[in-house]
Amino acid sequence: MKNNTIGSSFDSFLEEEGIAEAVEAGAVKKIISVQLLDTLKKQNLTKTELAHRLETSRAAVDRLLDPDNESVTLLTLTKAASVLGKKLKLELV
Repeated sequence: MKNNTIGSSFDSFLEEEGIAEAVEAGAVKKIISVQLLDTLKKQNLTKTELAHRLETSRAAVDRLLDPDNESVTLLTLTKAASVLGKKLKLELV
């Protein structure tokens, strides 16, 4: 019996399952969340201070930093990056 999955890539598996775009979007959000948390730590800032700088609530910052919350807007991500002295960079490849 031949195993057709041997040699196939994970990317092709995700595409075959029809979930490649969703998985990639989730991964990107997780990476951004980790980068934001790392920046907060390096700048010795609290979530409360970030909320104050963003002129929003602590709950909104929790959503922003939640790696599983994919509903954060580009505007929010851009503003968060800006108040932390960073830039959000997106590109089509």
